[in-house]
Amino acid sequence: MSHPNILVDCTEGITTIEISRREKKNAITSDMYRAMSAALSHARDHSHVRVVVLRGQEDMFTAGNDLADFLQRKVGDPSAAIPFLHLIAAFEKPIVAAVAGNAVGIGTTMLLHCDLVYAADNAKFQLPFVNLALCPEGGSSLLLPRVAGYQRAAELLLLGEPFDAAAAREAGFVNRVLAPGALMAAAMDAAQKVAARPAASLAVTKALLKRPPDRSAIEAIDEEVIFFGDLVAAPAAKEIFAAFLEKRSPDPDKLHDKR
Repeated sequence: MSHPNILVDCTEGITTIEISRREKKNAITSDMYRAMSAALSHARDHSHVRVVVLRGQEDMFTAGNDLADFLQRKVGDPSAAIPFLHLIAAFEKPIVAAVAGNAVGIGTTMLLHCDLVYAADNAKFQLPFVNLALCPEGGSSLLLPRVAGYQRAAELLLLGEPFDAAAAREAGFVNRVLAPGALMAAAMDAAQKVAARPAASLAVTKALLKRPPDRSAIEAIDEEVIFFGDLVAAPAAKEIFAAFLEKRSPDPDKLHDKR
């Protein structure tokens, strides 16, 4: 899992994955994708990890794919980006992203799979695929219209022009815009709050949020009530209710049962 350009830290239930290749504007190589995939797999498979943070630095997220590395791959060879995208798309635990500086190509499309996205006011996003005679990737042709609406998504994908953090927030995939110096603290604060929540409840809530949007309200109600019944009988809810009645704080060790 160790890689000089993918820095991984696991502390207090939070796995932080930092893209760190500043001399190349954090452009991502195949080996870097493999390292990020390994970090995500480790976080997925270990119950003590409750949330993942994806970040660059206060002036740089990623310039997207490393073009030289990208062009070395033979036509038909599998891309190391695909397992990474599959992992992030199906990831059951919350993912928080902190974005500053350029977020180009996959630097933007990966954010559509994150649960909370915080951006510095110096962030610049771009989906330049048509400019490169390519097409959208990372599921963006599905997810961007879903969050931004068709016309906004068409503008961003058909023109492929850069847009700022305010436009990204208006498009619906950035939660908050902050000063660069406040970005990482805000993202980590959110991650710590999420990590403190009951693990099973987080997993169920994310799974429900990721369900297909074309189901009816009745279907959603009926599905929710099944999970609700399971959770209300689980140790985490019992501990929270007991703590409330006894006017004390819940025992954190009882909030992260994995069932």
